[in-house]
Amino acid sequence: MTNAPPIDWLRMSGSLLLVIALLLGMLWMLKRLKAMQEKHSGPRQMELLETLSVGVRQKIALVRVGSRQVLVGMTPGQFTALGSWDTASGVGPAPAPNPRTQEQLP
Repeated sequence: MTNAPPIDWLRMSGSLLLVIALLLGMLWMLKRLKAMQEKHSGPRQMELLETLSVGVRQKIALVRVGSRQVLVGMTPGQFTALGSWDTASGVGPAPAPNPRTQEQLP
């Protein structure tokens, strides 16, 4: 017969609670750091406006970079700029047609 020491349940549960508290504290700190970075970095210069799937693994994306909009074709192996225009000059994509007005046409 061996005399193994009894498990100290109080110490084990305290250690587990400490580890969980440390993990939650780190998550809270990371969220605060991310919010501070976004606050101090200023406005974003690049924004994905819309994507359209045109095939199984092909997409078209409309991206705004500063004051320019760029239409990009994407495949698994390549990105291709299909066109670009300046949105500050008032020239941009045509607005989407209103489906209600199309229904009213004879």
